[in-house]
Amino acid sequence: MATQTHQQNRAGVRGAALLACGFAMLLSSGCVRRTLTINTEPQGALIWLNDEEIGRSPVSTDFLWYGDYDVVARLEGYETLKTHHFVKAPWYQKPGIDFFSEVLYPGKIHDQRSADFALEPEVVPDRNELLERASEFRERSLFDEE
Repeated sequence: MATQTHQQNRAGVRGAALLACGFAMLLSSGCVRRTLTINTEPQGALIWLNDEEIGRSPVSTDFLWYGDYDVVARLEGYETLKTHHFVKAPWYQKPGIDFFSEVLYPGKIHDQRSADFALEPEVVPDRNELLERASEFRERSLFDEE
């Protein structure tokens, strides 16, 4: 009788251990890491992604969703670049399938994306051109109010 109770206890402990392992595997399974790397030519531009400064190019940052991102790049001696970059979702992140890649898939997925931007040299108007534009603006502002 004692042997049977002992065997039942061992079976219960084994079952609980298997259940705990199953839960641990479920909780640790599936993970998608998304990384976006911004490159500029020339390098060293200060980068903002959706109004958040992320560093100087080339710079990498993790992102949470696929879609449109505002990108601003600034570098002394170059025009400030204000643009958008669209990050398209891969097939395994489409609604319905994403549950398996995020929760049930036992491995880790690292989705690495990159975006390249070329900065244009800053064009500084010469003094005469600047004075001429200022004069035109003054004339328009004084006489166009009518």
